Amino acid sequence: MNELVSRIQEEVGKVIKGKDDVILKILMAILARGNVLMEDVPGVGKTTMAMAFARTMGLDTKRIQFTPDTMPSDILGFTVYDKNTGKLSYKQGAVITNLLLADEINRTSSKTQSALLEAMEEKKITVEGKTYNLPEPFIVLATQNPVGSAGTVMLPLSQLDRFMIKINMGYPDLKSQVDILCDRHNSDPLDSVVAAVTKEEVVNLIRETDNITMDREVYEYAARLAEGTRTHEMADYGISPRGTLALCRMAKAHAFAAGKEYVTPFDVQDVFKDVCAHRMILSSRARLNEYTAEQVLDEILHTVEAPAAKEIKSVKDMR
Repeated sequence: MNELVSRIQEEVGKVIKGKDDVILKILMAILARGNVLMEDVPGVGKTTMAMAFARTMGLDTKRIQFTPDTMPSDILGFTVYDKNTGKLSYKQGAVITNLLLADEINRTSSKTQSALLEAMEEKKITVEGKTYNLPEPFIVLATQNPVGSAGTVMLPLSQLDRFMIKINMGYPDLKSQVDILCDRHNSDPLDSVVAAVTKEEVVNLIRETDNITMDREVYEYAARLAEGTRTHEMADYGISPRGTLALCRMAKAHAFAAGKEYVTPFDVQDVFKDVCAHRMILSSRARLNEYTAEQVLDEILHTVEAPAAKEIKSVKDMR
């Protein structure tokens, strides 16, 4: 495993016990320039996970606790008249940061949710006709609680598609639960978390991930998997081209985290469900038979043939 990746994972693991796989998935999404949606029941550590990443990676961080009265201007900022200059002055919103923790994103209005779309996709925002670039890197770690629908607004597919992965924390096992209780006996483990890397090192890690080699045949394999989601009899809507691009970026991050210089079909397979499950809309027949998106994606993985292992060509040789 890459040394810096291992260092980040170890530091976050001081706070989040027994969830090394979840920590690694979130880290890979960050390296792939993606945003993360954490959906789970209350109290399993979603917000703590996000805060641990913020401290470990040495990033400027802001947090929004979404409520029904949260306004788009709280996120994007607004302009006010400055009597000293006689001009309009821009007052920054929470989105001007490296890592934005969007807590309980489904507790606010659709109008406010949509204010994040441009920022999540294009890494810039537009306020009253003027465009502002966001700092590099820019990541949204959002949480939502699926239990209890009163007062919540489901994220539309157009916004779900902006999240590279959606993950569930899940309950800790017995040993991890005991470790959590002992760690919090008289202190908060978050207080002991220190920056394992600098912001500049995070930016370099992201750029190194961009440069991981991915052979044309592996790209074709990812495209055939995406095509399988669109033609499966249990799916009304499959994976968009944006989703397919996210799959390839996440596969690069998977390879980079493992210390490899190239992507194999196994990297694509390992991240396929995390990237694609929240992007699918199942048919009424599937819902009637209690199919899940994960089951459909498992079938696609078993039916779409992976390319045979071979020496990976240079990207320059791909035509």
